[in-house]
Amino acid sequence: MATAPRPRTTTRDPEDLTRRLTAWLGTRLPGAKAVGVTAPASNGMSSETLLFHIEHPEPPVRACALRLAADPAAYTVFPVYDMARQYRTLRLVADRTDVPVPKVLWLEEDPEPLGAPFFVMERVDGRVPPDVMPYTYEGSWLHAATDAERERLEAGTVGILARLHDQVPPEEAEFLSLPGDGDALRRHVESQRAYYTWVIDGLAHSPLIEAAFDRLEELWPGEPGAPVLNWGDARIGNIVYDGFDPAAVLDWEMAAPAPREVDLGWTVYLHRFFHDLTVAFGRRGLPGLLRRDRVEARYARLTGHTPRDMDFYTLYAALRHAIVMLRVAYRQAYFGEVAVPADPDMLILHHGSLRAMVQGSYWD
Repeated sequence: MATAPRPRTTTRDPEDLTRRLTAWLGTRLPGAKAVGVTAPASNGMSSETLLFHIEHPEPPVRACALRLAADPAAYTVFPVYDMARQYRTLRLVADRTDVPVPKVLWLEEDPEPLGAPFFVMERVDGRVPPDVMPYTYEGSWLHAATDAERERLEAGTVGILARLHDQVPPEEAEFLSLPGDGDALRRHVESQRAYYTWVIDGLAHSPLIEAAFDRLEELWPGEPGAPVLNWGDARIGNIVYDGFDPAAVLDWEMAAPAPREVDLGWTVYLHRFFHDLTVAFGRRGLPGLLRRDRVEARYARLTGHTPRDMDFYTLYAALRHAIVMLRVAYRQAYFGEVAVPADPDMLILHHGSLRAMVQGSYWD
């Protein structure tokens, strides 16, 4: 669906990683071996994931997943990878909620063993809606599902957000607070502005992204509401499903205190991102899944909180995603995979929908 090959995700040598992981595992579980070390085909462009099994008479778990901070030599998507922060977040969610998350086993903050900090967790079996080709295309298991099955998946997904937001004591998530002045929403947005500044350092600016920031100020909520723990990357592509029920919630690197609607806007828009691109290629997509009105109504029933200012929050989600897309595109250019066009906004795959949101016509 892009005009270039899928961007590379690492510059690391897999055989070297296997040797080093086996040596490290022996220091944590004497006599243990790491076998079958692989990277999943869906490995993301942020932190890297390695899958392996533990050979040992009494392993804590046998099937493991390892999250490794991004290789600095790979033109990283984000400026900082705090693996201890992610590890602590997973522990908090596991201890304080019934949201299904993988059991975390070990945290290694010393970069020496594998070249960067990492943590190890259990591997949860199931299936994930794919990004490539997107689950909105014919041929994916979610596209082939019945309306009732997709309804079940949607209900379980919104339920995850409702329980996370309601069950984590806000004071216990303060270690995730973002720097800066003002309330949690203002600090959240300013952190994204700082991220954008980092992305364009020495490179072309994006007039569209800057217009979106201006539009956010015009739509700023009068009462953002009390912050709760937000998952951050709240999308169905980060959930392992057992059938159509959530079995494990993954990827907590963007977790932070924020209004509830930050997660809701991301969930709604990230589906729309894949759906809109699918429609642009002449396919039907999945127009009935994760519709904004249904997500809002279901969340309100579950929590008693009626989502507010969702034009602002879906625009904010599209803006945040645009900054990531711009960084990914500049990363591709760094590795010679694409050429930077005269108009840098064209590097943002969803520039059309983001522009419509800025203009106020997207939800017409």
